[in-house]
Amino acid sequence: MSKPNLVRRVAEAAEIALTNRKYVTFIDVVTGLRWLHSRHVDTWRQGRVATLAELAAVDEDRLLTTAALLRDWALAKGLRPVDTPYVAGTRDRRELRFTTGPGQERFRVHWLSPDLSEARVRSLTERLSKAPDLVAVAPLAAWTCADCGDTGPYLVMEDDQPHCLTCADLDHLVFLPAGNAALSRRAKQESGLAAVVVQFNRRRKVYQRLGLLVEEAALAAAEERCLADEEVRLRRRERDRVRRAEQDVEFQAQMAAEIARLFPGCPEERAREIAEHAGQRGSGRVGRSAAARALDENAITLAVVASIRHLDTDYDRLLMSGVPRMEARDRIRDAIERKLEEFRRP
Repeated sequence: MSKPNLVRRVAEAAEIALTNRKYVTFIDVVTGLRWLHSRHVDTWRQGRVATLAELAAVDEDRLLTTAALLRDWALAKGLRPVDTPYVAGTRDRRELRFTTGPGQERFRVHWLSPDLSEARVRSLTERLSKAPDLVAVAPLAAWTCADCGDTGPYLVMEDDQPHCLTCADLDHLVFLPAGNAALSRRAKQESGLAAVVVQFNRRRKVYQRLGLLVEEAALAAAEERCLADEEVRLRRRERDRVRRAEQDVEFQAQMAAEIARLFPGCPEERAREIAEHAGQRGSGRVGRSAAARALDENAITLAVVASIRHLDTDYDRLLMSGVPRMEARDRIRDAIERKLEEFRRP
């Protein structure tokens, strides 16, 4: 990738993050450039690798260049730098390293929008500086504890090695499955010691939250609090559901309008169907990505390509006949390009 092209792509990825969260980080940029996947960041935050660079699709020099380009872009935009610690979700809370070399501070900076009020800056700074949750992993394969040689349903990483709950001094905690947000939040508040339980989803290739490990007395106290205000929370959830539905309709309308602008030859009904499908809440599709919510041109185009792939080519038939996915995509590439050109013509 040429330097001017990298400058442009760094700026685009940073702009998307800034639009969505009012601040931007080095992690936002490298994941936006697709040099790292969110699962790689999760693995790093869990303390399971020595440096983030080990998991990146580019070398350390390219990561250093990207950090410098992000700094130049942020200063030109008048963003406020805030040095934020990155620590592992392990018992030792050790500092996470981005690369093997010195100068880790260049990667830790969070660049905050000048539009944020002082109160919001203080609140955000406090939240970003907070140590991450302890993480316990529900393993998919057999494992043994590095200390006692035993095993168990969960492992905790320390010094890049797995430890059982007994050796990690967490065996007195009980498991609370995910599913009840209020109960989980309150149990964690009541518990002096807690850990988030995650498991790797091979199909989606991400770590998914299974629940919490909390103190038994904390869980009992949280259950009592939830019983006391259950009716109030039910009414609030209904109001939130209506509000989210209204937001989805508005976002999908904006996305359909952007599709029509970029692809004036795309029928109005088709544009609306693409927006509704890609922008469905909870779907995990490209329309729910941060880039799409910012109406990024590349993300919108990917949503249109996905629609063409399934509706205007033999892609689904090829998959059903046993053709490997990437080979099937190669076979239909020309058909997709022809349909995109058709949609681009008024």
